Amino acid sequence: MTTQPIREKKEIKRICEYFEGRSETRNLVLFMFGIHTALRISDILKLRWGDIFDFKTAQFKNEFELTEKKTKKFKVVALNSKLRDVIRRLFRQNKPSADTFLFAHPTKNHAISRIQAYRIIKAASAAVGLKPLSCHSLRKTFGYHLWKKGTSLAIIMDIYNHSSFGITQRYLGITQDERNNAYRCLNFGL
Repeated sequence: MTTQPIREKKEIKRICEYFEGRSETRNLVLFMFGIHTALRISDILKLRWGDIFDFKTAQFKNEFELTEKKTKKFKVVALNSKLRDVIRRLFRQNKPSADTFLFAHPTKNHAISRIQAYRIIKAASAAVGLKPLSCHSLRKTFGYHLWKKGTSLAIIMDIYNHSSFGITQRYLGITQDERNNAYRCLNFGL
């Protein structure tokens, strides 16, 4: 079975509340980062604080640059205010340096593993009664909610760095119900 996006905002809220209730700020930021940036987990985990925080001016960046691990393509990613707010909380808790990994292992000088990130997301989805989610579900959630808000598929495809519309369409998890609704909502006023 292909991993699916989180379609309901209330489910996103329940996962955030799960992390909040357990005082797991790092894991909340991991989740929020995934749904707000559409980055693959391999790119998220390699981020260091210096990538998103300017230590000279002591301010969070509005956007940051990276080269995607999988595609080797350069990308600029904007950080919206909601995401910066939760990152700011993690920053205050950890008091990191520029070279510290954003999602640092608690006892070692490296980032958490992809497996650990998967376990975090899977456990949260199970705890709130959702079908098991993967880290890729976060990336898909980003595009799905942009699409539902009316963002052009061309822009979503570009953000994902997809080479075809078909790949983006599968990512969005467009269902037959959504296709049927498109047919039903068309009204020419005749």
